[in-house]
Amino acid sequence: MLTATGPEHALSVRQILALERIAAGEPEVVAGVGHLDRPVRWVHVAEAADVGVMLSGGEMILTTGVLLAGDAHVRTEYIESLHRAEAAAVVLGLGRAFPAPPDDMRRAAERYGLPMVVLHRPFPFAELTEEVQSRLVRRKFAAVSLSEGIRTALTGLITAGAPLQRLLDEVAAHSACPVVVTNLAHRVLATAGERPAVDDVLRDWDRIARRPGGIDGEGWVAADLGGRGERWGSVVLCGYRGDGASGRLLADRAAEALVLHRMLTGSAVSWEEQSARCLLADLVSGAVPARQLLPRARAAGLPVNRRTFVPLVVRDGDPAQLDRVRRLLGLSGLVAALAEHSTAVLLSLARDQAADPLAAHFAARLRAETGEPAVVAAGPARAAWEDVPEGLREALHVAEAVAGAPPDLPPVVRLGDVRLRGLMRLLRDDPRVQSFAQRELDGLLYADDAGDDLLPVLRTYLATGRNKSRTAVLHHMSRPALYRRLEAIEALLGVDLDDFEQAASVHIALLAHDAQSGA
Repeated sequence: MLTATGPEHALSVRQILALERIAAGEPEVVAGVGHLDRPVRWVHVAEAADVGVMLSGGEMILTTGVLLAGDAHVRTEYIESLHRAEAAAVVLGLGRAFPAPPDDMRRAAERYGLPMVVLHRPFPFAELTEEVQSRLVRRKFAAVSLSEGIRTALTGLITAGAPLQRLLDEVAAHSACPVVVTNLAHRVLATAGERPAVDDVLRDWDRIARRPGGIDGEGWVAADLGGRGERWGSVVLCGYRGDGASGRLLADRAAEALVLHRMLTGSAVSWEEQSARCLLADLVSGAVPARQLLPRARAAGLPVNRRTFVPLVVRDGDPAQLDRVRRLLGLSGLVAALAEHSTAVLLSLARDQAADPLAAHFAARLRAETGEPAVVAAGPARAAWEDVPEGLREALHVAEAVAGAPPDLPPVVRLGDVRLRGLMRLLRDDPRVQSFAQRELDGLLYADDAGDDLLPVLRTYLATGRNKSRTAVLHHMSRPALYRRLEAIEALLGVDLDDFEQAASVHIALLAHDAQSGA
């Protein structure tokens, strides 16, 4: 009588000996006690001395030894043949052929590391095979159900175009433990699971990633991510509480789904950039306190101890190009697109590195690499991690205020450089500012089609300090033609643009209008 199953669904020798039913036989391990965790792929009842030739590995052999009595050489050869066949264990029922475990068999089993168990009381082998068979079938059925369940769920999400995070959330729900995706340097790219448990994992991530045995082990199950001969990372179940076979199956199914997701969605936005984007977006939003994001930043590879943080925002910058420049300069940091036309760069510098010169060098190198006058907005350098969100928000504000500004800005633009334009961008949602802009520009904004031609002229005229010659050149028109347009503007608005206070009022209203409209 036998039962068969795959090794991933097997029971160990130790688990079988712990079964309540086998306790009636009073089992005793007399050899190979250090190898009781061997998986048992099936149970085989056999009395033949040459049973080894019929085995394929992983079997637990049950025997009364009736064909082994009387010849020590046959008994030793019997143990050697089981060892060569990679049997999991041998169970000898005492009483019929041997009143006590034969020393020659015990010594041979110990020499080969083969667990040898004797049963001191008569025990029906059929009961053991029946018990093991039912358990193996149940484990196999549970494994198949688990495999098909998570595969169906993940495939459905991929088909529906779900993002990476949604897939990881599904894996975490099935595994009931934190799930982490890492690159080859063990930097964390994405996580899923209950937030407190994930934070506990990330706080200890440096030690976990560096331990000699690697990430696998002690309830931690890792599966490689890769394809076409290339490996690019791992998905890790952190502290999985189920049995090892189920954990391995879950990790493998998760890896298959993530690889398929990456293949179908392409590599336009890398997982590294997605990770940086999520972290930077959470810092800017303030929805999560900065101190709670510190473990994520550290696990993502950002140096955070005794560092100076420099928040930058580049308008119309390509994240890949910015990251390349950062790496060329040997600077640590995160790069990700945060909003339309805006890419954030959070540099992490050593305390002895000068922040302002390095930011200027970054801007100069970026301009040299792209061949375009990239606008780099900067928030103040911060020595405390808790102050980084405020610095990032200021850099974003400056980058937004730069839109439509005169071209004579410094390579690195700060809050002091955007002046009134920056203030209007900051106050654009204030109802009083909106009302003021509407009141000042009402005659021009609603002047049928004339306003469409006159508004750009007014904007240029005020931006150039009411320089009529410069305005005429920029709009490719003669001076008399410009005068006629300025007169039309004054008539529609009911102002005298030669009067400084009236011109200033119109200029402020126009800046507020542009901030509100996104011009």
